[in-house]
Amino acid sequence: MGKSEIPDPFKHKRETTGLGHFNDQNDPVTMVLGLKDVRKCAHNWKTFQSGGEEVGRIVVPSEVAIRETRQIPFEVDPPEHKGYRDLLDPWFKRPLEPAYQEKIKAIIIGVIDEVIAKDSVEVVEEFSLKLQSRALTVLLNIPYEESEVWINWGKHVFRSEESDLDGEKAAILYDYIDTQLDKAAVNPGEDLYSVLLNSEVHGKKMSKEEAKGVMILTFAGGRDTIINAVTNSIAYFAEHPESLERLRNEPEITNNAVEELIRYFSPLTHMGRVATEDTQVCEHALEANSRISLCWASANRDERVFETPNEVVLDRKVNPHVAFGFGTHNCMGATHARQIMNILIGCLTEKVSSMSILSQEDNIEDWQEFQRKVGYDSLHVKFIGK
Repeated sequence: MGKSEIPDPFKHKRETTGLGHFNDQNDPVTMVLGLKDVRKCAHNWKTFQSGGEEVGRIVVPSEVAIRETRQIPFEVDPPEHKGYRDLLDPWFKRPLEPAYQEKIKAIIIGVIDEVIAKDSVEVVEEFSLKLQSRALTVLLNIPYEESEVWINWGKHVFRSEESDLDGEKAAILYDYIDTQLDKAAVNPGEDLYSVLLNSEVHGKKMSKEEAKGVMILTFAGGRDTIINAVTNSIAYFAEHPESLERLRNEPEITNNAVEELIRYFSPLTHMGRVATEDTQVCEHALEANSRISLCWASANRDERVFETPNEVVLDRKVNPHVAFGFGTHNCMGATHARQIMNILIGCLTEKVSSMSILSQEDNIEDWQEFQRKVGYDSLHVKFIGK
């Protein structure tokens, strides 16, 4: 297996039953594997809800034990969901603005210059985490220096060496957000904290708890995913220098390449929903209040939809991937993530001659029936500048 390869462990079950199963903290989950079925379930928010009484239950693994604040708008269903999205979408579309993109480009060039100057770099913490954290200051519209706080948290928000769900570590994020919201309430500015606290939604001023829910989602939802996408891209281009050379010579296919890399890597394996009624999935009976997961990673390798699904085709023309989700609850930060990837590719072609992988430790997720490589626990790379 190639060093940058992301295998598809779901193929057999996707082609036979269309489903997988695992037990999440004594709460069984049925995994939906095919693209058509994933999209159908994601679209049907009335039967498969994201809200519900138990906060954190739709996340995989469940976060019921480590938080009480509802992530907004992720854990809210229509019609309330629309009010939040109408408020938030203009802010999260700012990455389309040239000035925003220039700030992201300056950050990425800075990180690349740092790693070129070193003999070798551990990409996850010294490249991807720095890039993600520094770019987040642009999204939140706060001082660049604040990224050092987030970098010092390490590469995972809710995970520690001892546990995949570490309540004490999660509390660091929650306490931090509480403090920032309190500061913004006293001294409002043009940052996202202040914008939220001074906004109205559903005919009333947004509460601190609602604002906190938005901020938890913003911090947590865009951390591991961007780190995985960036790290996997570095590994891929290190192992496939011809692909980076092609993008250097054909920059017009960069947008296609971004979508293809995101499809292939699928930085988030899956996300859950809770059934509101007795129903069926792939002719399998499902009781009300049961959990399903929409397996984006499996759907993105569905051979019934994607030709040569286990290959990276940089100029793939038809690419209906669901790496950013699908339907009502599609990823709010997708525009930010796409710009990071697009600009990263451009900067690598401008600044880097070659990269070589020195060592790696794969990050393997254990979903009982399936073991999936989602990225790397560590990746040591040598960067050679142009």
